[in-house]
Amino acid sequence: MQQQRQKKVPVRRCVGCNAQKPKRELVRIVRSPEGDVGVDLTGKKSGRGAYLCPSAACLAKARKAKRLEHAFGVPVPDNVYERLTEEIACAEQMAKEGTERAT
Repeated sequence: MQQQRQKKVPVRRCVGCNAQKPKRELVRIVRSPEGDVGVDLTGKKSGRGAYLCPSAACLAKARKAKRLEHAFGVPVPDNVYERLTEEIACAEQMAKEGTERAT
């Protein structure tokens, strides 16, 4: 009998807390080849990517230390941070609802 190989789970590092987590658990921020910075929910857009935990604390750390600006080498517009705040709030709400249903 031949055993099936387990697939490797891609791991990325959060720019906020520096924790390594599976890629699917993180939010991707991308700088396109044209220099535009935006949120990539699909994880498939072309360009330089940085990853962030879906928590307000990690976003606050990354913003305060300007880690996204450092990762991309360009200033990150305020509307990107606003969009990240919205996405993280939605993710935290969904996680909260999921734990309430499980109990």
